[in-house]
Amino acid sequence: MRIPHGQQLAALMLTICIAAPAFGASHREAPLIALDPAADNTDVYAFRSWEDPDKVVFILNVIPGQDPADGPNYFAFDDKVLYEIHIDNNQDGKAEDIVYQIKFTSETRPALGSLNFPLPFVGNPNIAVSELQGITALDGPGSEGLTRRQTYTVTEVQGKKRKRLFRGQRLVAVPSNVGPATMPNYEDLAAQGIYKDSSSGIRVFAGQRAETFYIDLGAVFDTVNLRRPVPALTEDEDANDAANPFGINRFSGSNINSIAIEVPITRIIKNNKSRGTTDKPVIGIYASTSKKQIKILRRNGKAIDVGKFVQISRMANPLVNELVIDTPTKDKWNASDPEDEAQFQEFFKAPSLATALNLIFKLPVPATPRTDLMQVFLKYPGQQLNGTNCGSPCSELLRVDLSISPTSPENQKRLGRLAGDPAGFPNGRRPNDDVTDIATRVVGGQAFIDNRVGDGVNFLEDAPGTNLTSNGIYKIFPFLPTPHDGRNRRHIDCDEVGANPCN
Repeated sequence: MRIPHGQQLAALMLTICIAAPAFGASHREAPLIALDPAADNTDVYAFRSWEDPDKVVFILNVIPGQDPADGPNYFAFDDKVLYEIHIDNNQDGKAEDIVYQIKFTSETRPALGSLNFPLPFVGNPNIAVSELQGITALDGPGSEGLTRRQTYTVTEVQGKKRKRLFRGQRLVAVPSNVGPATMPNYEDLAAQGIYKDSSSGIRVFAGQRAETFYIDLGAVFDTVNLRRPVPALTEDEDANDAANPFGINRFSGSNINSIAIEVPITRIIKNNKSRGTTDKPVIGIYASTSKKQIKILRRNGKAIDVGKFVQISRMANPLVNELVIDTPTKDKWNASDPEDEAQFQEFFKAPSLATALNLIFKLPVPATPRTDLMQVFLKYPGQQLNGTNCGSPCSELLRVDLSISPTSPENQKRLGRLAGDPAGFPNGRRPNDDVTDIATRVVGGQAFIDNRVGDGVNFLEDAPGTNLTSNGIYKIFPFLPTPHDGRNRRHIDCDEVGANPCN
């Protein structure tokens, strides 16, 4: 499909009216959270499942830029972090109608007999002890080599009601993909980490996956020093979702830690009395991480955390904090609730990113105040601004129209609605949506659409494992591919054989 161009910006904004544009995904987006990778919301996804269209999927990723070989203490969730997915199902901007809380507990498991290893994951076919010839299970026989393991709980919160899900099941986080000797069949091991709650129909997964966000990060953060002048992409290149014309994907060969929850749509909207249980409304979501900030010391010398959880990171639309909110305010933004976004509305009215795009590419950008961006970032369809101010409600959420049918993986378009795929970003966000190119064009305006400005990375070129489309879209839950293994990891760098040049 050819990408439409030459349209008026106003018409485009109406086309993508249910969610906000952004530039990419939030990796190390604020000074304080860059020091705490296990609490760093890197990407948040929300979309109707193409496996089961009666379900909606929410994914929260943390720990950015993992090199698969970085052992021996690989990548784990933080026991002290409260991971949450917040849902607004009545469009009042307060995403507390339903909250899913995930908490982890790490355990050091006893050594097997007289064998002790200074490693958290042990397995090799040359070890004489049969139980340590490879990790083939998360629990019970075959799991003996998991000398360090994480389990977790999932709690559904609706107002003052709290319900512990998956009762009677031990939920084990899938460990990092060390390599083929230690974990001889990682795909089978990861499949054991998918759990279903029989009473609610909810499925959950927590563990390592391949990073599906693709971007020429080095070029973008070299003050948007992209590797081609405008027009950046030809029409044929722009329409090709299976070739990277000129960019270098920073996250090639990288992994991420992911929490994925798949929930029946009827469960999400069932307490929305104004809509009943059969309608499928536009919902809003965001993910957060929180920590207890006050510490005391017990008499036995053990430090424990007390007090309430305090939010330290949040994310809805990709990279709002990174490229819309200016640096001195980023940490304050992370600690604030989306429903209080009015205090940050000046950043949306006159985004520094648009000014930078104008100066760098010498292309015109829309005049300020950018009420168009406020309308799509901070409002649901049909909600009006108060003149040039946000008004009320004013909430930065990733919005999903649950009445739109999902697109099969083979037919998904990286540019989402810009390419005629209504189920893609900014209608929620799927793992392989090219939010970088979409956002650059919408924030930049009509001239950036006409010149097909982009970073030159159009798809995930090296996803491992099975259940994949040719351009790296994972077809089944948890919807992110098998992670790269540590022993055989490879990053595709510029000027390598088969890679694009550096400049």
